[in-house]
Amino acid sequence: MIIGSCFIELYINGAASLKDKRKILKSIIDKIHNTYNVSIAEIDYNDMWHKAKLGVACVSNQTRQIHSILNNVINFIERDGRVEIIHYGTNLV
Repeated sequence: MIIGSCFIELYINGAASLKDKRKILKSIIDKIHNTYNVSIAEIDYNDMWHKAKLGVACVSNQTRQIHSILNNVINFIERDGRVEIIHYGTNLV
């Protein structure tokens, strides 16, 4: 069993309040969870309007599949015009 995890720091363009931020993040998190069947949550910067950090995790028996899933998640977020990726990192256990 291989566990893949990823953190993704985001800058949120259109957020004018915490309510706006949470609305944007909820939409992104729900779409990623439903599309890629990964666990995903906001893990840091909870009280900042324009910044967020997401944690993503998945499990597989193939390293190649873990890399593919995490890359797809990152690409999905990059295509979303509401946020910009500041930094991300992945880890396999």
